[in-house]
Amino acid sequence: MEDLKSAMEEHMEQMADLVQKFSAELRSGLGPAFDNFIGFFHAIDWKEGWLMCLMGFHAVLFLLTIFSRKNVNFQMCLFLLALAGVYFAENLNRFLGENWKSFAGQNYFDQNGVFLSAVWSGPLLVFAIIILVNTLFSLCNLIVRWKKAELRHRARLARNKQE
Repeated sequence: MEDLKSAMEEHMEQMADLVQKFSAELRSGLGPAFDNFIGFFHAIDWKEGWLMCLMGFHAVLFLLTIFSRKNVNFQMCLFLLALAGVYFAENLNRFLGENWKSFAGQNYFDQNGVFLSAVWSGPLLVFAIIILVNTLFSLCNLIVRWKKAELRHRARLARNKQE
């Protein structure tokens, strides 16, 4: 019994040590990540015309997503278009990387596609998540309406059966 107790205490000490190390790494890890984000943000010339158009495109797409939230069919088309945009991001990155001199002041398009993922795929995925959540709410609302109609129908059948 003493062996079991000592093994449990040793295990709990190891777990506490691991949690303490993990939390220390997490606390120190957020500072460099934030510094990297700020460096990434400042390295981009946000006044370039094509970037302003891209941000405008995302703003229009966001407004379209919000204002069309009652039209599920249109939202599904937007959802599929957003996911298609994410799917073809690699090809788009390659094409833009080859032709960046014709529209940009510097080459933002690296082999890994980090820049395009941040300014193209990231917002499209956010819009897709918004549409998905809205669709789930719509489906929940539809299930509630269906169940209410079913209960009304059963009540009407029971009332007609009694008469």
